[in-house]
Amino acid sequence: MNTQDAMKKQAAEAALSYVEEGIIGVGTGSTVNHFIDALAGIKGRIDGAVSSSVASTERLKGHGIPVYDLNAVGELSLYVDGADESNAQLQLIKGGGGALTREKIVAAASRQFVCIADESKLVRVLGAFPLPVEVIPMARSYVARELVQLGGTPVWREGFVTDNGNLILDVQHLEIMEPAKLEQTINNIAGVVTVGIFALRPADVLILGTPGGPKTVRA
Repeated sequence: MNTQDAMKKQAAEAALSYVEEGIIGVGTGSTVNHFIDALAGIKGRIDGAVSSSVASTERLKGHGIPVYDLNAVGELSLYVDGADESNAQLQLIKGGGGALTREKIVAAASRQFVCIADESKLVRVLGAFPLPVEVIPMARSYVARELVQLGGTPVWREGFVTDNGNLILDVQHLEIMEPAKLEQTINNIAGVVTVGIFALRPADVLILGTPGGPKTVRA
């Protein structure tokens, strides 16, 4: 295991302390995979999970953890997920894995959002990581033109379809000084399903894996 992977694993295992009984929300990605594997060790403490992607659902079920539809369970006490970037206010860029819409829904339905990442994900200004935008297929070129007007360079993630049957535009060359404002602006473009800025509903806690051990950041 390389150093970065070890820091991801460390942050994921630290998030177990936030797990209470009931049904929890589980995100998507390499850091979350470590969390799911660690969660298997205490699965008797929970009733099951709501998952933000097909991949996470399969991994949870592989560990014998029941997976429920969000419509059937209502509000969740906890959501654990990773991030591609976080600023000091715990506003995030997510969606590198393409599950941003379901991740945003589960985050919105949860009382507490614990984000897990390695220390490289904490940045001063969001935007160095290309910003994912999920779009309805027929709107791809229209939305791309609108994103250019906002100062970005959208790149179609060719050969990729989301679990919802949509496309992803990854927007490069953005320096996101007002994340909540840009989140609203992009979400209001016709044909956008959602944008990978998590600022209107940021994380409540950020656990960073570091060479010196897990570090907890609160906004």
